Amino acid sequence: MAILTDVQVALVKSSFEEFNANIPKHTHRFFTLVLEIAPTAKDLFSFLKGTNEVPQNNPDLQAHAGKTYEAAIQLQVNGAVATDATLKNLGSVHVSKGVIDAHFPVVKEAILKTIKEVVGDKWSEELNNAWTIAYDELAIIIKKEMKDAA
Repeated sequence: MAILTDVQVALVKSSFEEFNANIPKHTHRFFTLVLEIAPTAKDLFSFLKGTNEVPQNNPDLQAHAGKTYEAAIQLQVNGAVATDATLKNLGSVHVSKGVIDAHFPVVKEAILKTIKEVVGDKWSEELNNAWTIAYDELAIIIKKEMKDAA
C-alpha cells in the first residue's frame, strides 16, 4: 500500500474543502462526468435510475459524495486509509448494487477531473498524485471488503 505524505494529505484535504464549498454544483459535475464516461453506470445509483440527467441539488447525491470523501479522508497518522466499519459497510453496499472492478477507474477519472476543475490554477502534478494515491488506497480497501462481503 502507498503511503501519503503529510503534504499530500494536506493537498487532498484542502482541495476537498474547495469542493465542499459548493457541494451541490461539484457533486452534480462529478456524477455528470461519471455518466459521460460510463452511461450505464446510472443504474448503480438509486437517485439516477429512471432519469437521463443528473438531478440538481439532490440530497442523496450530495450525501454519496460526502460518504466517499469521509472514507477517503481516513488518512491516518501513517497516511494510509484505515479499514473500519464504514468501509466494511461500503464494501457490502457496493456488492449489493452490482459494482465491479471495472467501475473503479471510471469513478477515479471523474474524481480527478472534478477536483481539477474545482481547484483550477492550483492543479498540479503533486495534487494529481495525492488524489491518485488516496483514491487507489480507498479502492483497494473497498474491493477487499466487497470480496469479503460476496
